Amino acid sequence: MVFMWLSIFLVILLVTAGLLVLVWILRPNQARIMPGLQLETQEVVNDGLHNAFTDLVYWKDHFYLVYVSSPSHFASPRSSLVIQSSPDSIHWAEIARLRLEGKDIRDPKLAVIRGSLFVFALLNASFDPSPYGTVFSKSADGVEWPPFQEIQPEGWLFGRPKSADGLNWYVSAHWREFNKAALFSSPDGEHWQLHAAMLDRPGVDETAVEFLPDGCLLATIRFEVGSPIFGSQSNSTLVATAEPPYNQWSLAEQSTVTRLDGPTLIRCGDQVLAVGRRQPKLKSPFQNQGSIFSRKRTAVFRVFPGKLAHLTDLASAGDTAYAGVTQQAGKLFISYYTSSFQRDYPWILGMLRPTSIQLARVDAAALAALKG
Repeated sequence: MVFMWLSIFLVILLVTAGLLVLVWILRPNQARIMPGLQLETQEVVNDGLHNAFTDLVYWKDHFYLVYVSSPSHFASPRSSLVIQSSPDSIHWAEIARLRLEGKDIRDPKLAVIRGSLFVFALLNASFDPSPYGTVFSKSADGVEWPPFQEIQPEGWLFGRPKSADGLNWYVSAHWREFNKAALFSSPDGEHWQLHAAMLDRPGVDETAVEFLPDGCLLATIRFEVGSPIFGSQSNSTLVATAEPPYNQWSLAEQSTVTRLDGPTLIRCGDQVLAVGRRQPKLKSPFQNQGSIFSRKRTAVFRVFPGKLAHLTDLASAGDTAYAGVTQQAGKLFISYYTSSFQRDYPWILGMLRPTSIQLARVDAAALAALKG
């Protein structure tokens, strides 16, 4: 009798799980894309691989896009950094493919420093990614790239370098054990030194910085605690600021609007905008912030010194975000990756399936005018 009831329970459990997965696969996409943005979205890469972790710059009258090509979201020694260029953001050509033989490489960032194009990337050795260091290479033409060099000091995971004057460069970074963030400075993009501690707290993850109109630096920090599977209501985005010379940082806000995974910041007029990952629902055991069973979006936010405000989603679903942003001729150009957005897959299904690289073009003034 016990065996019979146990068998019935298992059948019910399996049927329920199957129905849940079917709902996940078939439900229509419900991304919140605000009207009036003059938004165009173009698919740049869709080759059946898991293409992810993008960045974008404008250099020498061309757009340069970098992304990771890999079998899945998880670590693979077959991962490579693909660099494409375009004169008009519409017609793209692959110009370089960079690898570290036998190693997983991810999260590339681009920067134009002293006339050269730099690519920074993270080294990873664990299947569920947990990067342990940063490498870089620089190119005079975007085509020829010397071997990667490891950033010193070791163990710091770099975001995107930024400069207000083209002479002094700053980059925020988090420690490989996810318990502190710091600001580094460099005159040339190659030699970095610790400039200031930003935050010591378990759960500190990916960071990004941008200059405010008054010369202050604003930072967003991904804050991640609790279960990596079911997420946590404590997961959030930390917003911090520092006045010149950026030695003293103050934590202004812990925003629960989103946990801003893969953050990128850009100044648009007198505003700072962020593009990163958003989770549209934040309730129930399967919908805590950061749950792998929840839906995800690539979204745009306005960043105040004390809070985040959601402005709009981009066409996205499943495994998505890690955007690059550049501004030209009154438009913002945003690269990002996503699962197919014809449906609304949960994050975990997206991690295991192919993803495409998308490029969104949006009127900067119309985006900045959104109230959030």
